[in-house]
Amino acid sequence: MSDNISPAFIIIIGAFFVPLLKGKIKSVYLLFLPVLAFFFIISWPEGKHSVFHFMGYELIFGNVDRLSLVFGYIFSIALFIGMLFSLNVDDDLQHVSSFVYAGGALGVTFAGDVFSLYIFWELMAISSTFLILARRTKASQAAAFRYILVHVFGGLCLLAGIVLHVHHTGTTEISVMQLKGLASYLIFVGIAVNAAVYPLHPWLKDAYPEATVTGAVFLSAFTTKSAVYLMVRIFPGAELLIWLGAAMAVIPIIYAIVEDDIRRIIAYSLISQGGFMMCGIGIGTPLALNGTISHAFCCILYTALLFMATGSVIQMTGRSKCTELGGLYKTMPLTCIFCIIGAASISALPLFCGFISKSMVISASSHEKMPIIWLLLQCASACACFHAGIKVPFFTFFGKKPEIKSQEPPINMLLAMGITAFLCILIAVFYKSLYQILPHPVTYEPYTMAHIIGQFQVVLFGAFAFYIVFVSGYYPEMAGVLLLDTDWFYRKGGMFFYYAMDKMLNGMNRMCDKYISTKLPFIVSRLAKNTPAKLIIVLITPIQVIMGSGKDALKATQKKVYRTFETCSTPIGMSVAAASLFIIMLFFMS
Repeated sequence: MSDNISPAFIIIIGAFFVPLLKGKIKSVYLLFLPVLAFFFIISWPEGKHSVFHFMGYELIFGNVDRLSLVFGYIFSIALFIGMLFSLNVDDDLQHVSSFVYAGGALGVTFAGDVFSLYIFWELMAISSTFLILARRTKASQAAAFRYILVHVFGGLCLLAGIVLHVHHTGTTEISVMQLKGLASYLIFVGIAVNAAVYPLHPWLKDAYPEATVTGAVFLSAFTTKSAVYLMVRIFPGAELLIWLGAAMAVIPIIYAIVEDDIRRIIAYSLISQGGFMMCGIGIGTPLALNGTISHAFCCILYTALLFMATGSVIQMTGRSKCTELGGLYKTMPLTCIFCIIGAASISALPLFCGFISKSMVISASSHEKMPIIWLLLQCASACACFHAGIKVPFFTFFGKKPEIKSQEPPINMLLAMGITAFLCILIAVFYKSLYQILPHPVTYEPYTMAHIIGQFQVVLFGAFAFYIVFVSGYYPEMAGVLLLDTDWFYRKGGMFFYYAMDKMLNGMNRMCDKYISTKLPFIVSRLAKNTPAKLIIVLITPIQVIMGSGKDALKATQKKVYRTFETCSTPIGMSVAAASLFIIMLFFMS
C-alpha cells in the first residue's frame, strides 16, 4: 500500500483535519502524522511510485533513490521536532500551514517530473507565507508581502525554464542539466532564489526573524534545503556555484557580526551555511556532494535548535535584541545548554554534528586544489564560531545586562530542544550511520588528528577574536544600526519603478480623464448641437439662391428650420430630401 501513496499527500491531506480536533487528541494527531510519513518513507523501495498519466505526460510523485531518501528522512524528522515544539500553540493557521509546507517539501523531494515539482514548489511558497503572517504584526505583514513577491518571481523563473525545457527536449523527467541555454539558466535562478544564493539572499534574513516563534523553526528546515536538494539533483558540478557559494558563505558573516537581533544573526548564519553546500555542489565530486548532503542534514538540526532556543527566549522575555538581553542562564539553564549545543554544532566543534559534515566540503576543496575557496571556507567557519557560536549564547545568556525575569518555556518546547540537541551529538558520535545512507560511497574519516587540531585552531581563532574585540571595547555598535544589504536595490528599485509607473500610467489616466472623458464630449456635443438643422440649411440654401430668394427669405428659412428641430416636429419629407441630397453629393464626390 505504501508503494502507491506519497508521504507528501499524507501530510497535506492530513493537515485539513487539524481544525476538527481538540485537546490531547489533536496533540497526538500532530505528532502522529510526521511519524506516519516517516514510516512510509522508510518502507519505500527505490524506484518510481505514485505514477499518474495526465494529458499525455507522466506525473511521478514517488521518485525514490538514495538522494531523495536522505532528504525525506530529515524532513520528516524536522516536521516531528517542529510539531513537538509547537504543541502549546493554539493556532490552527500555524499548524495547517506547517503541515502543508512540510508536505510541499516532501513533494519536491520525491517529485520525478518537472510539473509535479512546480506544483509542490509553489505550495511551499504559499503555505510558508502564512507562518510569517501568523505573527500578526505590521512588520511581519510587510515581511510576508516581500517574501511572497520574491518567491513568486523565483517560481515564475522556474516555470518559464520548465516550459522551455519540455518544449526543447520533449521530456518532463527531472535529470542533470548543464548551464547552457535560457531554459537551464531560468531553472537555475528559480532554484537559487529559494536557496538564498548571493545576491538573492536578503529575503531570508528579512522574513525568518519576523515569523512566529514556531514558524521560524519550520522555515529554517524546508525552503533552503529543498533548494539544496534540487541543486544536487539538477546542477551538480556547475562551476558557477563554487564562487557564488563562497560569496554566500563569507559575505553574510559581516552582517551577522554587527546585527543586534538574535534570530536575524542566526538567519545570516543560515545563509552562510548554505554557502558551504553550494560550494560542494559546484565542486561536484562524490566527496563534495556527500559533504553537501550530510551538511544539509546536520544544518537542519542545529539551525532548528538555535531557532528554538532563541524563540523560547523571545516567548519568555518578549525581547529579541542582544543589547536588551543577558543573564538568562540563571532562569533558563536548560535553554542555555541547548543553545550552546546548537552553537557548538554550527561552529563544527568535534563531537558535534557540524564537524562531521562541514569538514567534508572543506576537504573536497583542498583535494581539488582550490586554495582560494579553501581559505574562504575556513574564514567563514571561524566567523561562524564568532557570531553564531559565541555571540548569540553570550549576549543572550551571559551578557552584562541586568537580570530579566523569566522562566523555562513549556515542557514540550524543552523536549523538542532536548531531542534535537541529542541528535546533534548522536550523529557526531555515530557518524557512520549517516555516511551509510549518503548517495555515494564514503571513505572519508573526520576524526583524524589533523582534522581535529585544524578545527580546534579555527574555533579558537574565532573565540580569541571575539574575546579581544569584546574585552577591548571595539565591538561594533549594534543598537539602532541600519544594515543595508542587496535588498536595498530591489526595495529602492521597486519604489522607483512604482513612482515611474505612477507618473506615467496615472499621468496618462489623468490626461485622458481631462481631455477625452471631460473636454472631448463637451466639444463633440457643441459640434453636434443643431447639426441636422445646419446640414439641411447647407443643402437647401443653394436651391433657394438659384430660385432667387433674398437674404430675408434665407434668414426666415434658417429660423424656421432651427425652430422645427427645437420643437422636434421635423417634416419627414424634409429629412428624406436632405438625406437624398447628401447621398447624391457623396456619389458625385466619389
